[in-house]
Amino acid sequence: MFNIRRRKFITLLGGAAVWPFAASAQQAGKLFGIGYLSLLSGDDSNVVLQRLHELGYSEGKNLRFDQRSADGRAERLPQLAAELVRTGPDVLIAGFGTLAAQAAQAATKTIAVVFTSVGDPIGSGLVASLNRPGANVTGVTSQASDVVGKRLQILEELIPGNRTVAVVLNPETPFSALALQELRAAADARQLRLEIFEVRTADQVSVAIEAAIKAGAAGLLTLEDPLTLSLRRQLADLAAKARLPTIYGNKAFAEAGGLMSYGVDRRQLYRRAAEYVDKILKGTKPADLPVEQPTKFELVINLKTAQALGLTVPNALLVSADEVIE
Repeated sequence: MFNIRRRKFITLLGGAAVWPFAASAQQAGKLFGIGYLSLLSGDDSNVVLQRLHELGYSEGKNLRFDQRSADGRAERLPQLAAELVRTGPDVLIAGFGTLAAQAAQAATKTIAVVFTSVGDPIGSGLVASLNRPGANVTGVTSQASDVVGKRLQILEELIPGNRTVAVVLNPETPFSALALQELRAAADARQLRLEIFEVRTADQVSVAIEAAIKAGAAGLLTLEDPLTLSLRRQLADLAAKARLPTIYGNKAFAEAGGLMSYGVDRRQLYRRAAEYVDKILKGTKPADLPVEQPTKFELVINLKTAQALGLTVPNALLVSADEVIE
């Protein structure tokens, strides 16, 4: 696999205010406790740890890192969050998606909670506003207002003249409703017809792809969440077999054989979340740390998949891609 990198992700830095007890938290020899809660196993806690190491934290010396994963079973998150709270952490980190963040928020009103990639922090009730979260929860959002519309535009460039696009989403993910609203507005502006297919379990993916073909869809767009991310290889394989050009919201899909992805670099989100943890451990109030929004997104094109589908990717798209997988 040959990767061509062209641009770097750029993030915004948040402001800071100081906890009243900041001085006591900085005493020499302090062992900081971090709890990490994730819905999926294999979540990117290693990226958080790597960044914390770069910032001067070392397990066994000044850092205790406890991790709990629900292994895809959302109903386990409240229990696991409660377990982490009982370990007495200084900060709780919520892994990919909204559900882990909501479970952490429900488990404590006093321990700082930092989420890593939530689509709609306000709509999901995690924060009062992006600029002033207002309580013990803050973090990094994975979405900007026009990102799904941009995905639709990119897909249309690949399949010009075809007016029907299928959308696969998990309706149980809080962000899906907001993303779908924005997607409908973008489709109306482009005079495209959307066919919506809901996927709540792994066995519904093949049904959704078959239904999309029967509906006459010329392309497919997925709204990412922990479920679809965990099923990325299945989604990519089924879309390829159906010869259905698809754009995803996460680079991991393109790496798994998906045609294209347009979205934020998740590694950068996790690194920024670790930096938020560092700020809090040094005395910053989470209420005064603005929720950070991505300002740059990356387009990844899997040229090998495009060739297998018999697609010619327009030069304009190739030139604008941040990474091409050949």
